[in-house]
Amino acid sequence: MSYLDVDSNKIKPIIDELNILLADYNIYYQNLRGFHWNVMGKNFFDLHNKFEELYTDARIKIDEIAERILTLRHSPESKFSDYFNLANVKEAGSLIPDVEMVTLVLKDHEYILKQMGRVVKMAEEAGDEGTIDLMGGYIGDLEKVSWMLDAWGKESRN
Repeated sequence: MSYLDVDSNKIKPIIDELNILLADYNIYYQNLRGFHWNVMGKNFFDLHNKFEELYTDARIKIDEIAERILTLRHSPESKFSDYFNLANVKEAGSLIPDVEMVTLVLKDHEYILKQMGRVVKMAEEAGDEGTIDLMGGYIGDLEKVSWMLDAWGKESRN
C-alpha cells in the first residue's frame, strides 16, 4: 500500500469500525425510507421531504464509506444479514406517529455519531488522515441535522 501513509498493521481495526458504520448507515437508510413512505398527519409535507433528504444523504455516505474501505484495500460488508449482526442501529417499524419517527431518527443519529467517534479513534491511532477527514465532515453534518430535528420537536417559545 505505497500510496497510503498508514501503518498496515493498524488498518484492520479501522476496517472493523467502518464496516459497523456501514451497517448502521444501511439500516438507518432503510428506516428513513419506511418513514418517508408511511408518514401521515399535519407534518406530512415537512417530514416526507426531510426523510427523503436524509435517506438521499445516507445513500451517498453508504457509498463513500464502502469506497473508503476499498481504498484501504479491504472489502466492505454487503449483506443485510451481516448488517443486522454488526449494526448498533436497529430496524424500525414505520407505521408509527410522525413525532415517534423523528425520535427514532435522533436515536439512530446518536448511535451513528458514537460509531463515527470509534472510527476516528482507530484512524487516529493508525495515522489514517483520509478516514479522519471523511468522518469529520460527516460528524459536523449529522450534529447539525440532529439539532434541527430536535428543535422541530420542541414547543415554540411564543
